Amino acid sequence: MEYITLAFENGGPFMYIILIVLVVGLAIMIERFLYIAVKNRIDTSAFVSRILEFVKQGNVQSAINLCDRSKAALPVITKAGLQVSAESPQDIQNAFELAAMAELPKLERRTHYLSMIANVATLLGLLGTIIGLIQSFQAVASADSSQKAALLSAGISVAMNTTAFGLIVAIPCMVSHSYIQSKTNAIIDDINENVARLYQYLTKKRS
Repeated sequence: MEYITLAFENGGPFMYIILIVLVVGLAIMIERFLYIAVKNRIDTSAFVSRILEFVKQGNVQSAINLCDRSKAALPVITKAGLQVSAESPQDIQNAFELAAMAELPKLERRTHYLSMIANVATLLGLLGTIIGLIQSFQAVASADSSQKAALLSAGISVAMNTTAFGLIVAIPCMVSHSYIQSKTNAIIDDINENVARLYQYLTKKRS
């Protein structure tokens, strides 16, 4: 821990900038994880089966009440279609599409920033290293010959700290971006499949 603290203090001002980037990245990771894995956590098969069962019984209001129990995207979109289930198939489709246009972007919101943050952290680390090396060479240029090797090695060691810290920030951000994006795509595919299934059932029921 002492080594980490010393390396951070000797890394220069870029270490603090990268630290700010890390804090922003962590905030996005936590917020996205809670939204994707907690708020949108739902037993899709059981939910759709119950909805279809209520609709089959002609009890649309109970189906709407079931949707109200969750703030996940699928129940919200499903509720929009159920509320106009007595209207024409085109009206039902429009209701589903409008609700999807409002809810699906919420699933993808801010996720792309994690990839950007990973790249920014890496580049800031490299920039800090380059500036540190320039300063080290400038210091060595005016030093005694006997001290040049020691000063240069010490300066390079300090300068490399920013690259290391930048990578330490970038790697978790990239991994989190891939995980969250994968979960988001799976949820969206699941929503599209089940909404299409519900739409077909609602329109067939009318015919």
